[in-house]
Amino acid sequence: MKLLDLQLRHYRNYEDLEIQFNPGVNIFIGENAQGKTNLLEAIHVLALARSHRTNHDRELIQWQAKTAMLKGNVERFPGKLPLEIQINATGKRVKVNHLFQQRLSSYIGNLNVVLFAPEDLELVKGSPQLRRRFMDIEFGQMSSRYLYNISQYHRQLKQRNQYLKQVEQAGKLDSVLLGVMSDQLIASGAQIIHTRYQLIQQLETWAQELHQHISRQKETLTLKYVTQVTVNDQTTVEEIQSQLKTLLEKSQAREQMLGTTLVGPQRDDLQFLVNDQNVQKFGSQGQQRTTALSVKLAEIELMKAQTGEYPLLLLDDVLSELDDNRQTHLLTAIQDKVQTFLTTTSLDGVAKQLIQDPSIFRISHGQVSKE
Repeated sequence: MKLLDLQLRHYRNYEDLEIQFNPGVNIFIGENAQGKTNLLEAIHVLALARSHRTNHDRELIQWQAKTAMLKGNVERFPGKLPLEIQINATGKRVKVNHLFQQRLSSYIGNLNVVLFAPEDLELVKGSPQLRRRFMDIEFGQMSSRYLYNISQYHRQLKQRNQYLKQVEQAGKLDSVLLGVMSDQLIASGAQIIHTRYQLIQQLETWAQELHQHISRQKETLTLKYVTQVTVNDQTTVEEIQSQLKTLLEKSQAREQMLGTTLVGPQRDDLQFLVNDQNVQKFGSQGQQRTTALSVKLAEIELMKAQTGEYPLLLLDDVLSELDDNRQTHLLTAIQDKVQTFLTTTSLDGVAKQLIQDPSIFRISHGQVSKE
């Protein structure tokens, strides 16, 4: 999978931009606050219809403009695929092959990306919410079914929590209505848990191998999916549903008292263990960075296995956060395999030696010039 070109209109600090890309490595060089990360963000938005930097679409629209537009041509099997996103004050409209899509779920997955930015180091040491978001974004690109289930689940969870809040305040419970809400939540939640478990098992396979290489065979990485139900390779969706139903029944009185749902995948987490020790709690900063890098590189292989094509790799000023050894493993792993977009203030040291025939774009005040 390759992004052949990108067109931006009134996006962030880009009034009007058309740019063609190298199928290998594309480097955006510039000082801070010049627009290089905006350009990388635009590729992320074109792929996922959402920014990794803000939840407010209005921030993506150039000052005093009413609408922002992003277009790009994707090269993937069986041929070239045009994508387009229009963003205005009321929301987004998306096109695939010049046809408007009624649902974002039918748009997402046409261009797959893996993003690695300095804040991704928080994937290991940050909150469980960050790791759930990681699972939902990455697995949603790989599986339209997962994307549909997680969208349904969030809607159902919001409705159920609103009802529980009403029960908490009014003290009146319609057990039939709550039962219907619970059944809907169980159906979606069981599918999510089952998919998460299966994909995490596969992700671990590649992450372990990568981690061993980077640590020079000194460390073994394990990924542990933490959920409220018991799940293994043989567990079926129906068995997960049965467990969720039992847990919800047991927690009903407490949920009524607290006004919120206490059971389900919104409580899940993902733990990273190095030599059987929790890296989040006991790992050094170097181990945490190696773990994050291994998981990100493993994502690339998992996405290829699930979709049949390699995703784009977006590296947002991450080389400066990695030592020479980790830079070497990162750049060697992607060479001649993945179309890569990299932002940096300068290119020197290990990176310059390892990157072969890159396209270099100088960025200053929203203007792009190719070297």
